[in-house]
Amino acid sequence: MSAQTVEQEQSEQRVEEIERLRAVIGKLGRRLRATRAGAGLTPSQISVLFTIVRRGPIGLAALAEAESLNPTMLSRIVAQLTEDGLIRRSIDPQDRRAALVEATRAGVRTRERINHERARALAAHLAELGEHERELVWDALPVLEELAELLRGEPR
Repeated sequence: MSAQTVEQEQSEQRVEEIERLRAVIGKLGRRLRATRAGAGLTPSQISVLFTIVRRGPIGLAALAEAESLNPTMLSRIVAQLTEDGLIRRSIDPQDRRAALVEATRAGVRTRERINHERARALAAHLAELGEHERELVWDALPVLEELAELLRGEPR
């Protein structure tokens, strides 16, 4: 077998591994999304709420950019979260034409409950793994965190 053939086979194997990694990240995200505390909220609403809790008060333009949402979709989500009492809108004191959004106490508590439920569910499933497998997960965390940071940039 030539060196070029070996290299091509290794490259094809990496493509398969990359596809597996992407798929498992997606599955983990979807399976950890469902919570009782977040019942009635869409994944986009939960994501926007989490960003507002973490970064608020935040302007709508900055929020749209952080969430990669178009203004129309963001407007609908903000309206629903406001109606649900999870966030409140206010006028930006530095630009009276613009609005800021921030989480209410109920919004902060909802985020905390969702995070707690997700962490509890993940911990329960991690406990089903063997000690060696759990150690492999812990050892992979720094690399996965770095990968997540790299993915914040532009797609390559």
